[in-house]
Amino acid sequence: MSYNDRFIRACRKEPIDKLPVWYMRQAGRYDPEYRQIKEKYSLLEICKQPELAAEVTLMPVKKLGVDAAILYSDIMNPVASIGIDFDIVANVGPVIDNPIRSAADVAKLKPIDVEGDLSHVLETIRILDRELDVPLITFAGAPFTIASYLIEGRPSKSYIRTKTLMYSEPAIWFQLMDKLGDMVITYLRAHMAAGGKAFQLFDSWVGALAPADFRKFVLPTIERIFAELSDLEQPKIYFPGVASGELLPDLGNVQADVIGLDWRVSIAEGRRRLGGAFAVQGNLDPYVLTAPMDVVKSYAKPIIEEGAGQPGFIFNLGHGLFPEASLDKLRELTEFVHEYSEEVIQQSAIKEARHA
Repeated sequence: MSYNDRFIRACRKEPIDKLPVWYMRQAGRYDPEYRQIKEKYSLLEICKQPELAAEVTLMPVKKLGVDAAILYSDIMNPVASIGIDFDIVANVGPVIDNPIRSAADVAKLKPIDVEGDLSHVLETIRILDRELDVPLITFAGAPFTIASYLIEGRPSKSYIRTKTLMYSEPAIWFQLMDKLGDMVITYLRAHMAAGGKAFQLFDSWVGALAPADFRKFVLPTIERIFAELSDLEQPKIYFPGVASGELLPDLGNVQADVIGLDWRVSIAEGRRRLGGAFAVQGNLDPYVLTAPMDVVKSYAKPIIEEGAGQPGFIFNLGHGLFPEASLDKLRELTEFVHEYSEEVIQQSAIKEARHA
C-alpha cells in the first residue's frame, strides 16, 4: 500500500507535486451513508465505538480522495474526563449540566485521565494508523473555545458570561486557562503516541476577542500548549477560527507549523500578516459550495494560485462543512484542486528553470 504523505510535506514547506486537500468536518452530515449511521447512534455513541468511529473517519478518504483523514470525534470529548457533564443536543450543540461560574467550579476540575476515560479515542487512532494510506490528523478544542461552552452552558453568539468572567475575575479566568491548557497538552500527546500523524488545535470562536484581549487572556496559553508539545515530530496546526484575521500578526511566537485561515483574509494577506513564518491552510468559504460547480471552481482557482505560489499550503475550507453540502461537488472540487495545482506547480518550476 503506497502512503500519500503530500499533506505532511506541505506542513513542512517541502516540495510537493500538487496541493494536498482535506476539509474540516469532512466526516459529517453531507454524506447520506453517515446520516444513516446517525439515525442509529448519537455522535458521542459513535465516538465510544472505535471500529465505527474509524469507519466514519475513513469514509471521506475513500469517497472524496482527500490527502488526510481527520479523527471522528468532538472537541468536547476530553472535558468529560475533567469533571464536566454535558450532552451534544441536536440543532443546539454542547449543553453543559454544570457550567463554570466561580472559583469553586474551576477548583473542582480534575486532571484528565486519557487512558482511563478516553481509551476508546486512542483505540480509534490505533485502528486508523493501521488502515489509512494518508496521514491521520487528530484534534483538540483550544482553551478559549472550550471555556466559552463551559461558562455559557451552551453555544453563544455574544459570549457575555465568558467575557464577564474574563474581565471581572481574571484570576479565575487564568486558573481555568491553565487547567484547560494542561488538558489539551496531555490529550494531544496521547493522540500522537497512539499513532496520530498531525494535530489541529481548533479555536473556533476566539475571533470574538479584540487583539489586545487575545494577547492578554488567551495567547499565553496557546503559546504554552505548542511550546510543551514542540518535542513531538508530528506537524502542528493552529486554527484561530472565524473572523480571526486581526489576530494573525500576534501568532509569531506560537510553535506551530501551520496556521488555518478563514475566508475573510486572502492567502497572500494571511501569509503577510504571519510574517511568512508558517505554512498556511484554507480558506474557501464553505457556503460557496451551494453554487454551481463552475462558480465553485472560480472561487477555488485564486486560492490555489496564491497557495501554490509559495511552499507550505494546504487547501481546505475557511470553516467546517455544513449538512447541505454536496458530496459530488466535494469530490469534483478535490479533483480540481489536485489537477489545477499540479499544472500551476509545473508551470512555476518551468519558469524557475528558465531563470536559473
